[in-house]
Formats: sequence, structure tokens, C-alpha cells
Amino acid sequence: MLLFTNKFLQSFILLVSVVLAVSLTSCNDDVFTTNPKYKLSFSKDTLTFDTVFTTVGSATSKILVYNRNNYALKISQLYLAGGKSSAYRINVDGSLDSLNQFKNVEIRAKDSMYIFVSVTIKTNSSLFIRDSIVFQTNGMLQNVKLEAYGQRINIINKLFLNCKILRNTTLSSTDPYYIRDSFIVAANRTLTIKPGCKFYFHNNANLIVYGNLKAEGTFDNPILMRGDRLDDIKFSTPFPYNNVAGQWGGIFLLGEGTNHVFSHVNMNSGYVGIYVRNNSFNNLPNLQISDCRIHNFLLYGLIVQNANVTVTNSEISNTSSYSVYLNGGKHTFLQSTIANYFDNSSVQPTTRDKKPALMIMNLNRVAPMQTEFRNCIISGNYENEFSLASRYLDQYNGIFDHCYIRKPDSLKLPQFSSIRWYAQKDTLFKSIRYDYEKKIYFNFMPDSVSPVRGKADPTVAAKFPLDLNGNPRNNKPDIGAYQWQPVKK
Repeated sequence: MLLFTNKFLQSFILLVSVVLAVSLTSCNDDVFTTNPKYKLSFSKDTLTFDTVFTTVGSATSKILVYNRNNYALKISQLYLAGGKSSAYRINVDGSLDSLNQFKNVEIRAKDSMYIFVSVTIKTNSSLFIRDSIVFQTNGMLQNVKLEAYGQRINIINKLFLNCKILRNTTLSSTDPYYIRDSFIVAANRTLTIKPGCKFYFHNNANLIVYGNLKAEGTFDNPILMRGDRLDDIKFSTPFPYNNVAGQWGGIFLLGEGTNHVFSHVNMNSGYVGIYVRNNSFNNLPNLQISDCRIHNFLLYGLIVQNANVTVTNSEISNTSSYSVYLNGGKHTFLQSTIANYFDNSSVQPTTRDKKPALMIMNLNRVAPMQTEFRNCIISGNYENEFSLASRYLDQYNGIFDHCYIRKPDSLKLPQFSSIRWYAQKDTLFKSIRYDYEKKIYFNFMPDSVSPVRGKADPTVAAKFPLDLNGNPRNNKPDIGAYQWQPVKK
């Protein structure tokens, strides 16, 4: 009986000790330690901002501050080294301070908190801006470095260049143009954009042209038109905003009898690439697109209503609706690639709307229409990427020659000659997907086994001796904007 009691007491004492130990441990998250050996941890030791436009300000970024210890910590001081005059601003776990200084910030054991950081470089000059967030805990100092490069810009907005005061204007600058609001070109005026100009459009900003537009880049100094977000969407895997459609508005050409040139222009990731609208059936605008990339738009790539258009050696790709829509006028496409493999679903609930990559609408109430496609690719990830709506197909005024077309049923019409129609086994391009982790992006160069290799009409290809990448076309040219190149070892 005594032996039983001793064992019982021993077990009881052990149980109480365990319970007390667990209880004491669980209470440590509210027990503050002053021991300097217990430190903070951070999600990164340096927070680097992508290029920040001066006077505009950055997107907000963040760091996580961890207390990985078994005791609570009190940060006696948390501040920006640059103080009130710093270009940076911090928000500590939801709190702001005009001096960027915080005192007695508490973090429980095994807990964390956010610090949100933004930067505005007030001077309009290119420079590198550094600062740091300083933490003083139990007499010990720690810091997280802050870095940002300020890019000097030319700001254009609706109040600055509107239809009442704009005259014939030439834009040429090594500094980018930041379009805060719609940039409007008045009727009977001409806007000329010189090689190397870069345009960063704010959300919903547009270039609206009632007059004439000449965007004349070169291969070595192309013109860039894109959104103004230079940072990444902060998912578990960073996703560049520049790869997300819908970052800005688009280019709208709205005048009658006007003339427009796009040469060596790369535009991407807005709502609409180029939208030409004209209500006159007689006074048609003229648009020339050569050596251009129009890629990744939330609605359309090229929309033409009652206008004459020539597209050569260019890529129009990845849109949630029509990549190219033609309705009224004369339309010529030579040595170009129309490819629609749009998929924005990884960052937005947006996929394609079942419209084909190319729609030709040759019906009533439009200007007399004529289309010509030579050495062109028309493809995408749907079974049918080509639609021809004409009242009388046998009288359709058009020609397709030496083209690759994805359509389940070939058109038995005299206007279609030397056509390579889609086959299920075809491997057409180098890459038709985007994978950030594997560093794979859409590449519409022909694959080594692509059916378009060597199938172009040499007499047409000879007019474009260099493809859109600047590679020479050989004596057996490929269909489309790109000539296949072997992998460099």
C-alpha cells in the first residue's frame, strides 16, 4: 500500500511539473524579455524598389518583422534614419507617423508584424535614393536597408496637351514620358514621335488622335508604349505587372482622312492596342504598321473600321477578344504573325471570349472592302482562329496566299491559294505559354519542326530581308514575322 502511494505521488508530481512547465511556456508570449540576445528577424535585409518615376511615387511594398523567440519583445524605437525629410514613408502595422518615428512597439513571442514602405522622389532628376529602417530592441540596433532608383520623366496630362492648345509637336527625349491622363492630338495637327521614346501610361490613360500620328522608331531604338507599373504583383511567386493585360487604355485613331505611321513600336498590356474608327465611307484614314509588336491586351489588338491599313513584318498577339478585326477599307498584311494564346487567369479571372484571332466583317454599311494576306500566320489555342463574314463569299474581294491558318474546315474558295491549314499534330511556335519560375515567355518564332518553315513566298519575303528580331531570312523563308533560328550552344 505504501509502495503504491509513493508511485502515485511520483506520477502526480511529474504530471504537475509537466503542466506547470507547459503553462509557463505558453505564458512566455506575454512575458517581455530585456535580454539583448533575443533579436528580431526580417523577411529581407534590403528592400529594393524597381525604378521609381520622380515626383510620381512608388507602389507600396512591405517587409515582415518576426519575433521568433519564446519571449515577447518591445521595440523601444523604430524609425527611418532619414527622419521626416526622408523620401520614404513607413506604415507600422497599420499606424502612420509624420516623423516616421514609432516607440514601444510590441511583438508577442512567435508573432510578426508588417511594415509597409513607399517612396516619393520629389526632385525631377535621376538619382539613387537610400535610407534604412532602424530597430532598437533591448539596447541593440538592427536595420533593414531601403534602396530606390529615381527616373527623371516628362509628365504629360490632359490639362497640358489638349485639343485647344496643341500644335504640330515632335517628341524626342532620353527621359521617358509619363502619361497621367489622356494625351489628345487635335484635328489637323501632327504628333511625331522620334526613335527611342518611351511612354508609360497610368491606369486608363490613352493616346487619342484626331489628327495624324507618326511613331517612327528604328530596330536599334524602338518606341515603347506600356503601363506605368514597374513592380511585381507580390504573390508567392512575383508576377510582373507588365505581363498583366489591362494596365492602361490604348491608342485611338479617330479622325477622317488622316495618316498614321507605326514603325518599330512595341506596345503591350493595355486594354486596346490600336483602335481605328471612322464613320465616313469616302474619306478613309491610312495606317501603316511595320516591324511592330502589339502584344497582351485585355480586349483587342488591332480594330479597323473604315480605314486603309498595311501591316508588314509585325506581330499582333494575345488578346481576350479579337486580335485583329477588319471592317471596311483596304487591308494588306504581309509577312506577319497573328497569334492568340491569351490567358490572364493566373492573376485575373479573365480568359478569351471565344472570338477568333482574325475577324473579317465584309457586310453592308461599310466602305468598299478589300483584303490581302501573304506569308502570314493566323493561329491560336482555339480550334477556329479565322472568321470571314461576307454576304456573298464567292464574290469576296480578297486573297490569302502562302499563309498558315488555324481553321477546322478549309475554305474551298479561289481567293485562298497555297494555304497550309491547321493539323492537330502541328507544333507551330517555340513557346505558347508563360511560366515565371521557368523563365519561359511567349515566343512566336517557328519551332524547329514547324509547318511554316520554308513555306513563304520568296518574292514577298524578299521585301523584308530581316525578320522582326533582326535575323536574316534565307532563300527558304518562313511564313510569319520571324525566321527560325537554331539554338546557340
